[in-house]
Amino acid sequence: MGMFILRILLLAATGSSGYFLAQQAITSPESGSWGMGIGLVIGLLVIFFERSIKRVALKVIIGGAVGLVLGLMLANLLISAFFTGLFERLEVNFSAYVLINSALAYLGLILGIKKGKEFEFPKLPWVSKGSTHASNGHKVLDTSVIIDGRIADICDTGFMEGTFIIPQFILQELRHIADSSDPLKRGRGRRGLDVLNRIQKQANLEVKIVDQDYPKIQEVDAKLIALAKDINAKIITNDFNLNKVAELQGIPVLNINQLFNALKPVVLPGEIMNVKILKEGKEPGQGVAYLDDGTMVVVDNARRYMGKNVEVSVTSVLQTTAGRMIFTVLKEDIPENFYQSFNH
Repeated sequence: MGMFILRILLLAATGSSGYFLAQQAITSPESGSWGMGIGLVIGLLVIFFERSIKRVALKVIIGGAVGLVLGLMLANLLISAFFTGLFERLEVNFSAYVLINSALAYLGLILGIKKGKEFEFPKLPWVSKGSTHASNGHKVLDTSVIIDGRIADICDTGFMEGTFIIPQFILQELRHIADSSDPLKRGRGRRGLDVLNRIQKQANLEVKIVDQDYPKIQEVDAKLIALAKDINAKIITNDFNLNKVAELQGIPVLNINQLFNALKPVVLPGEIMNVKILKEGKEPGQGVAYLDDGTMVVVDNARRYMGKNVEVSVTSVLQTTAGRMIFTVLKEDIPENFYQSFNH
């Protein structure tokens, strides 16, 4: 509401200014109307420019402004040094002035924008050496980690702090999934929107929805990496491929799967566990069970106990990128010298 009132006041100011300027410059009955129309058009252009510039990174805006100012300064320096006495007629002098200022201002603006994209604030010599690439505490969430939902559980514990950045292109992808004709996809999309709503209610977190987009980039993951680079943020994900690509480009990544794997209880060889055999394993006679945290437990010769609880002894633990696998044998099948091998 506040922005709407400001825009109305801007249009009123530009329209009235155009009216009075036209009345003073041209003594014609219709000059006031023309002046007001031109003033309103200028006001609308300013509002359009203001809405468009919101999507541009701050360093690009600063780079463009600096380049524009330097271009105009160089243009006026050249005019005063070489062109002041060259043109005697007023109209020629004015045309040359507009031409040189426009050309150099445009070049300065374009160069400033392009170099602004390459500018890295942490590399400034006067910035503290202790500052890191993502010292602002901003974290960008990708679609997979939002749908996964475990990020909301972590936020509930109070371990997460700072600002969560949700770009509009991630919201659009979630809406697209939520509107899918496939019931499974639709459920995943709606779950993601519910998770976002839950995160927004956290008192210790700030959630920002940003409009910044990259129309030339097609893939959502590539847009996410570009956004993280521009705002010096970390990426929170559980996508293995996105994790690797982001790390290759120097973007810090917080992988939820790695966190949950690190928090799983340590299981040592020789430990006794009670598990329920749920399905067959890949090898003949094998049974497969799962712990409460989803860890797969492979049990030798347990196929005959399908659907029953059995006591097993851990023989080895395998850590993979997908998670942790525990290999066990039935307690009744443990050889007599099994525990002696661990004692030695």
